[in-house]
Amino acid sequence: MNKAIKKLISADKVLDLIPQFQNSKEIAKDLNLDLKGVKTALDLLESGATIPFISRYRKDMTGGLDEVQLENIDSRKEYYDDFLKRRESILKIIAEQEKLTPVLFDLIIVAQTREELEDLYLPYKKKRLTRAEKARKKGLQPLADNILGKDLPEGEWSFADLAGAYVYSEKGVETLEEAKAGACDIVAETVSEHKELRENLRGLYRKKGMVRSKVISSKKEQDTTFNDYHDYKESVSKITPHRILAIFRGEKEEILRFHIKVDEDEALVIIGDYFKSPHSRLREIWAEIRVDSFKRLLNSSLETETKKYLKDLADKKSIEIFRSNLREILMAPPLGEKRVLAIDPGFRSGCKVVALSENGVPLKYKAIFPHPPRGHWVLSKKQLKEMIDTYKIEAVAIGNGTAGRETEKLVKEMKAEKMFSAAIHVVRVDESGASIYSASKIARKEFPDLDVTVRGAISIGRRLQDPLGELVKIDPKSLGVGQYQYDVNQKLLKESLDMVVLSSVNQVGVEVNTASKSLLQYVSGLGPGLAGKIIKYRDQKGGFESRQELKKVSGLGAKSFEQCAGFIRVARSDNSLDHSGVHPESYGVVFDISKDLGLDLEQMIGNKKILSGISVQEYSHLAGQYTLKDILAELEKPGRDPRDSFEAVEFREDVQEMEDLKEEMILPGVVTNVTGFGAFVDVGVHQDGLVHISELAHRYVKEPTDVVKPGQKVTVKVIKLDLRRKRISLSIKACKPRQGKADSARTKTKKNNPFARHFNK
Repeated sequence: MNKAIKKLISADKVLDLIPQFQNSKEIAKDLNLDLKGVKTALDLLESGATIPFISRYRKDMTGGLDEVQLENIDSRKEYYDDFLKRRESILKIIAEQEKLTPVLFDLIIVAQTREELEDLYLPYKKKRLTRAEKARKKGLQPLADNILGKDLPEGEWSFADLAGAYVYSEKGVETLEEAKAGACDIVAETVSEHKELRENLRGLYRKKGMVRSKVISSKKEQDTTFNDYHDYKESVSKITPHRILAIFRGEKEEILRFHIKVDEDEALVIIGDYFKSPHSRLREIWAEIRVDSFKRLLNSSLETETKKYLKDLADKKSIEIFRSNLREILMAPPLGEKRVLAIDPGFRSGCKVVALSENGVPLKYKAIFPHPPRGHWVLSKKQLKEMIDTYKIEAVAIGNGTAGRETEKLVKEMKAEKMFSAAIHVVRVDESGASIYSASKIARKEFPDLDVTVRGAISIGRRLQDPLGELVKIDPKSLGVGQYQYDVNQKLLKESLDMVVLSSVNQVGVEVNTASKSLLQYVSGLGPGLAGKIIKYRDQKGGFESRQELKKVSGLGAKSFEQCAGFIRVARSDNSLDHSGVHPESYGVVFDISKDLGLDLEQMIGNKKILSGISVQEYSHLAGQYTLKDILAELEKPGRDPRDSFEAVEFREDVQEMEDLKEEMILPGVVTNVTGFGAFVDVGVHQDGLVHISELAHRYVKEPTDVVKPGQKVTVKVIKLDLRRKRISLSIKACKPRQGKADSARTKTKKNNPFARHFNK
């Protein structure tokens, strides 16, 4: 403690006395990471470097920190920045009240958590006119101090003797009872603001508290959505995030009320440990104060805190699941540069059909009407065959929405009748969000002269060619994955999902001469502004001939070039390294190695035998070991796509509608969404089935994302059907043999699944 600090610390001195906070040291300790790497990462982030760039091209500086670790570092930095701002604000406010003592200053400085900080600030926080404050205005603080054990008289006395001195008609205290009540209100508030007591009770709520939800009486008969929570009880420590979010939604929609309950007697014992009666004559009064402080002040405050605690945990988990799902969808295997016939199915309005070039350029549009009410089945086949032949189609993409299965039947019938080559893939494509894209500003700018229905078909076809390139144009929340995405913290969700998109785009790399602005803007160091300028330059000059030409784009300076160049691909460049993930700053390293080996660059690239024989240690004087390893891996497979190879999924032809399903039936399917309670699977009947977490494997599954992911092909068994409510219960483990004791089923099967219906697609 600084000796210059006297009895009270003034507001004008407080900032000078706050010790410097060592961000990097605290973050390294929190995350159990090397201090030097953390400090370097923070410096790079501060200089404007992006996480994909640092994790890919600055490994030697950070000690090989990956994207997850860098995200955690960035997140902790943001937390500490907010924490320190709040700490500074609290110190200034208390100092301005002329109540900041050296002891309180030290306690605030050493506080480790936001909760601890707020507990210390609570007695000094501006409040509405509380009962305690009204009592203070009536001059009852000294009587409250007596109850707390201060200045108690010697000898014989009664509480009536103490209180009698504070009965002042002119101050509004008419009776002994009023004096007692006011003084007790002051003491109850003092009890409720005690830092250590609140901390102890907070632990009680989190470890032993119970979540209790009840339906609002007037809504009981009309509600079916939340009926499993009409009278629900589960412990705070065990309740799962998706259940919490379901209950929160039920409360928001004014169908449920829910509370956090703890054992009152246990809470009162804890309060008694901190606040015992200082005198036998005050014992009865203290018993009343402890009950009042708990019921009126502490319980409501800590219940609100615990609800926020549960909501924050649920938000975090839900966002983690959304992130995982989104990454799998964005990184789905692309069909690649093949000509696609895209079909957006429909009944009355017909099917919108678009032929797309290898690069996704629309070549021809046509509407066909194979389904009722028109039923031009034969004519539609003829029209599709004509487009397939004319535009040399290599795959047919069919949206999986309304009339999707019926349209797929039409196309597969054509294939069976050999109306087109057996080599042509017929693929169902998830069209979630396609209608939102087709009406968006991006779509209008891309295709100003086309109808929204045509734009939707184009999007379906492009999703097959390159899911990443097309899906970046759509708000991730419109893709139908995750759980309760509209109920979680929207700012946190957006930031988190944007990071997933940024990571995915840079992991794959972007061909600068064909990429859309929507895709380019996610390249490290660019953003919407520079992406637009790159497109403008490309249109004016007819394309880029090399990475170095990026420097000619207006506004794209040295820093932006450094950040983006390694993730940009230029297929038409004469320099083979421009097709790869090798950063231009390392071209000299590659040329020096090739020169030392007496080889041309082209002789090295793709030659696994030569590259595997190169010693990283031998050339460590040219670059760091992480960089050299990455360069050699990239040269072995230059410009390699990290995504898996495309593989079409085939559904059973005899299963078109839910009515075609039977219990015990074995079906092929595709995982469409993974949640905290299981996975949803498309089996080709317009309604996804649920594989509950207990049916995923013959072993305990803590997280469904550990077992399945969106886009994964699975084999499932129908274990229960509810045609009236359109529910399909599926099992993956029922289709697999047990693997012995180590893989035995240890999951406790629930009687039902009370939360699947609340899943928000």
